[in-house]
Amino acid sequence: MNSIPGIPSDFFTNQPQDVATTIQLLLILTVLSLAPAIILLMTSFTRIIVVLSFVRTSLSTQQMPPNQVLIGLALFLTFFIMAPVYGDINTHAVQPYLKHQISQREAVSRAETPVKSFMAKETRQKDLNLFLNYGNYKTPERVQDIPLMALVPAFIISELKTAFQMGFMIFIPFLVIDMVVSSILMAMGMMMLPPVMISLPFKILLFIMVDGWYLIVESLLNSY
Repeated sequence: MNSIPGIPSDFFTNQPQDVATTIQLLLILTVLSLAPAIILLMTSFTRIIVVLSFVRTSLSTQQMPPNQVLIGLALFLTFFIMAPVYGDINTHAVQPYLKHQISQREAVSRAETPVKSFMAKETRQKDLNLFLNYGNYKTPERVQDIPLMALVPAFIISELKTAFQMGFMIFIPFLVIDMVVSSILMAMGMMMLPPVMISLPFKILLFIMVDGWYLIVESLLNSY
């Protein structure tokens, strides 16, 4: 067989088991390349990082905590929340496939089921119907029958709506502090003094007194 430039000649083989191994390797590399998109679009990461960003914005602390800290916290919370889903995938799809008990197609089908169940539980019916109707999909009778092409975007916009609702509730107490400080400064004739400079210590003090990070993380965990 003629070799392809850039690919070793021994990459191709006539042995069936070697061909299967090569295909498995290509599939693994494909999954790894899509891992960031899977984490962003099919897990709880979106809601968590948006809420944490709202917390930082409402505190007016600019780059504190840094982006790396927020993303790291969001990733670990995502792994913690998604652990039961990944456990089901490993038990019912990955391990049986590695032991050659099921085919590759069946393994993919089994892996989709817990992921679809998780996303469907967090997806609003209105959002799901939007993409089902636009894509001319048949009304699914079971969660397993929902096409991923419709479920993933519906899940994302549902997550964004929930995250913005939580962000709005986080903003309210800090907005009250800003309004009170601004009113006091105007009454004292200090209109040239930025209210943010005065309200920032009070925001941080309030956040510390109510143990804000604990409450935020608790709310995120309880929302799933």
